[in-house]
Amino acid sequence: MPGRTPEGDALTALVLPAFELNGEFLAAAAAITGPHALTPAQWQVLGATLDEARPVSEIARRIGLGLTRQSVQRVANDVVDRGSAEWADNPHHRRAKLLAPTDAGRSAVSAMAAEQHVWADHVGAAVGAQDLETLRTLIARVVAASRDHRAATAPSD
Repeated sequence: MPGRTPEGDALTALVLPAFELNGEFLAAAAAITGPHALTPAQWQVLGATLDEARPVSEIARRIGLGLTRQSVQRVANDVVDRGSAEWADNPHHRRAKLLAPTDAGRSAVSAMAAEQHVWADHVGAAVGAQDLETLRTLIARVVAASRDHRAATAPSD
């Protein structure tokens, strides 16, 4: 088996720091959501409903990140059980209810957003806007290249 190219080595060296960054983002989100008795996943699901009530399938598409409709359904049920959201009738689909935040849910998301702004401002100032924009662009390029490769090498049906 031939060795990797220098570019392949560079990408491979990026994997562990990328996982560490993901872990840090999740830890920061947990620190923000914990005092509000919510999880980061519950924050995401509630956030997807702030501008309008949505069915679980649409929330899963909006959030992305590879979450299935079933996992979003479990999180949605949890936020309803804790009183942060409620189910509403869907005029476009009899069985697919709409998830809508309650006043308590909106209040919690608002408080968490303020805390996220403090965190983002602190971290952003430490790194710098230009470097963060460069990083965002590079991450998007790596994701696109990986998706292109997977699509090109996926077995056809």
